[in-house]
Amino acid sequence: MKNQEIARIFNDIADILEIKGDNPFRIRAYRRAAQNIDGLAKDVTEISAEELQEIPGIGADLAGKIHEYVGTGHLTFYDELKKEVPSGLVDLLSVPGLGPKTAKLLFDKLHVKDVDDLEKYAKEGKLKGLPGIQAKTEENILKGIAMIKRHTGRFPLGRVLPVAEGIVEKLKGKPFINKLSIAGSLRRWKDTIHDIDILATSKDPHKVMDVFVHLPQIKEALMKGPTKSSVITAEGIQVDLRVVEEESFGAALAYFTGSKEHNIRLREMAVRKGLKINEYGIFDVKTDKKLGGEHEEDVYKILGMPYIPPEMREDTGEIEAALEGDLPKLIELKDIKGDLHVHTTDSDGSHDIAELIEAAKKRGYEYLAVTDHSKGLGVAGGLSIEQVLEQNKKIQALNEKLNDFKLLSGTEMDIKSDGTLDYPDEVLKKLDIVIASIHSGFRQSKEQITKRLVSAMKNPYVSIIAHPTGRLIGERDAYEVDMEEVLRTAKETGTAIEINAYPLRLDLSDMYVKKAKEIGIALAINTDTHVTFQFDFMTYGIGTARRGWAEKKDVLNTLGYSALMKRLKKAKAQ
Repeated sequence: MKNQEIARIFNDIADILEIKGDNPFRIRAYRRAAQNIDGLAKDVTEISAEELQEIPGIGADLAGKIHEYVGTGHLTFYDELKKEVPSGLVDLLSVPGLGPKTAKLLFDKLHVKDVDDLEKYAKEGKLKGLPGIQAKTEENILKGIAMIKRHTGRFPLGRVLPVAEGIVEKLKGKPFINKLSIAGSLRRWKDTIHDIDILATSKDPHKVMDVFVHLPQIKEALMKGPTKSSVITAEGIQVDLRVVEEESFGAALAYFTGSKEHNIRLREMAVRKGLKINEYGIFDVKTDKKLGGEHEEDVYKILGMPYIPPEMREDTGEIEAALEGDLPKLIELKDIKGDLHVHTTDSDGSHDIAELIEAAKKRGYEYLAVTDHSKGLGVAGGLSIEQVLEQNKKIQALNEKLNDFKLLSGTEMDIKSDGTLDYPDEVLKKLDIVIASIHSGFRQSKEQITKRLVSAMKNPYVSIIAHPTGRLIGERDAYEVDMEEVLRTAKETGTAIEINAYPLRLDLSDMYVKKAKEIGIALAINTDTHVTFQFDFMTYGIGTARRGWAEKKDVLNTLGYSALMKRLKKAKAQ
């Protein structure tokens, strides 16, 4: 898909314009367009210039630029703009917390031309003393560089899955391909991915490989063999495609899906039973007779276990649970009845309430919670007290007219740096749902951040804590927070914790989802939708929830409207 390429270019343009001190509204327009293009489910190459303008944030000018890039592979405006600033400056902006002004200062004063230079000067203590740069700034820069290095060679799930699905879509339906499946850590919905694994069956593997290495998404073929090929996509992601025998497809799918640790455990179990497991099947060691392998379920059945869902195959207790007959019945997308974190044009959303209702109904939802930002988040058009109360009245009036759908009036309220909340209790008590979240002060101490979240949960009107660790995968580490204390407080106060399904957040992480479930804390899987197509991100939240062993009963928004309202009121009354 060209979407990610165009999104990257638009973000680069915004960075360069920011370095140049250009109009902030123009900069914001490019960033908004990048976000909306990046999240599109449909490839921009299949959308006309006129249709592009129907995407929020894409006017005639940006639609023309997209059309130019799709048609020529180049964008003249971008090519010319890059000549106006040293190339290294844009690279420096990949370091979290390093803004355009500081990047330009470092280039002008110290001739810092890339991230390696920056790391060298920071380690030598040569940055502090420049205007606005203290010892703490150097420390934060080094932390940001360390984060970049940790993620080198790994890509966020939200960047990889659309690429993999695009490749599968191109291969699917070919008459010479029978079975086709994504495997590997991507099938396990891991939050970062090293490469893409795809399995297929075919009576003409050579033809499959010919088509695969010549797909339009492919930048370079690393290796082409009779049954396996490896390529690099335009996004720099390696994709391995294997064609296996029909009777081995299930065994191969299990082998190439499970984590290393999970697979070792399976092989150990097999050895104890006198069996051998590999990507070709399951065999009796003494007779070498093949006992199964055509279906993935064969592997687990022959080992005396029920089928273990891919998301759980991490050797975190799933094998023991399977042997004891205690596997959870994992939540599914169809279980979700509504979204409890949605933004409208009243703050920084791209659609009015009517458009959001229409999009939600198409997904079979029964309700939506309107949770625009509170007044403290001015950059996102946060609502004043008067505005949120007016919106509340509007929602109540709409509910009287809606027959088969309901709205919850709410807010995504800022938790201030001192731990106080953005709205007083007399406002909060009039709302159906209150989401509290942190949007600033990410570099506060662990104690301060934890205190802010705990303080918010102790407010009787706060229903949910949103994106509780503040991470942006590959872009910003989670802030330092004592999640054990946060979860304990959530249990005590009856506050739900959000799994934010936005693909670069996936926050709460799977590890803490599992802990929350064990403690008995309600979860809420929300998309944080700002554009209607982002409702589709719910699948990412479901994947994260399943990795944390969450079931339907663990998630707040699997409840019908009446049961949900009763649950929210009961939690507030604690």
